[in-house]
Amino acid sequence: MSGLMTVYKKEVRENLRDRRSLFNSVLLGPILFPILFIGLAYFAGNKQQERAEKILEVPVVGAQHAANLVSFLEQQGVMIQPAPEDPEASVRAQEVQVIIRIPEQFPSQWKSGKPAVVELIADPSRRESDIPMQRIRGLLNAYGAQIGQLRLQLRGVSPNLRSAIMVKDVDLSTPQSRGMLVMIMLPYVLMITAFTGGMHLAIDSTAGEKERKSLEPLLINPVPRWQIMLGKMSATATYAFASLSLTLLAFRFAFPLLPTGALGVDLNLGIKAISGILLAVAPVVVLAAAMLTTLASLAKSLREAQSYMGLVFMIPMIPSLIFMVNPMKPETWMMAIPMFSQNLLIGEYVRGESVSLLWLAMSMGSTLLLGFGVAAIAATLFSRPRIVFSN
Repeated sequence: MSGLMTVYKKEVRENLRDRRSLFNSVLLGPILFPILFIGLAYFAGNKQQERAEKILEVPVVGAQHAANLVSFLEQQGVMIQPAPEDPEASVRAQEVQVIIRIPEQFPSQWKSGKPAVVELIADPSRRESDIPMQRIRGLLNAYGAQIGQLRLQLRGVSPNLRSAIMVKDVDLSTPQSRGMLVMIMLPYVLMITAFTGGMHLAIDSTAGEKERKSLEPLLINPVPRWQIMLGKMSATATYAFASLSLTLLAFRFAFPLLPTGALGVDLNLGIKAISGILLAVAPVVVLAAAMLTTLASLAKSLREAQSYMGLVFMIPMIPSLIFMVNPMKPETWMMAIPMFSQNLLIGEYVRGESVSLLWLAMSMGSTLLLGFGVAAIAATLFSRPRIVFSN
């Protein structure tokens, strides 16, 4: 195995000399992802707070039909605006976000004791309208509940009779487990990093050397070609794992900086959680290195190899997106699915849950089995003249 170690040291040393590529592949992720994550969190939090505290300016159509309701809204700090000629057109044109329309039958329904209809005109497909809609709907519901209680009291009926059941929430979540709601993107970022960390080296050490005509002299040495390929693959996995570790450590120090104190969320990743995540994702690094090296070896040029990388990045994205769109309870059989099981295990470690050794072993074993299978295919590629002398 001396040939494997010689090739491994060669690739590691040569990649260290290319400082720009080293920064882009290994260090850019640990620096960029936490900054981007914190920046978006601060921006989203500030915008949400700004919209929640902003004075509501709401046009009211038919305000003369419900003077008391309009007066209640004004007491709550709502600025009543003149009604537009075409409310629906104004909302579609985004001139206003929410419009209240009080129909002509409102007074008669009110006097008869029937539920009086109030229309809330808005476009829920526009996310900027969510907070104004919720605030207006909350005020209207509060006014309706207040009037309903007064009507019952005037008739000598206790308002408590309306509530036949009182639901009391028993919250079993912890500040650490609620942190997963904020760190929903962490599994996706870590899986992508496992692929991007060694991408440059995988391309340069195979397709790049073929294009520079430096691969043929390397293969002349009296070393089995499968050792040469595995040496290159091991160097790729080393840089990918280094990038993954640095990214996870960067999030470890960046998460406490997020403005989550008021939400009762604990984003601190302990040593146990970091160790468990690294152990769970390490087999993905092996699989990623094998896939990247295999595809880059099949490419005839650097440009063709780079075009393949875009397709490879879809592989870790799919399990992460499925997990974000359709959250599910982890089960034992899921641990046999490579990359999908890692997403589930990362969530369990972040929540502070105890992960069974069976789950961890199944996840690591299935991923390593697939990774070694792809590596075995890659190890035989340099024995094919059409692969080595592609030009």
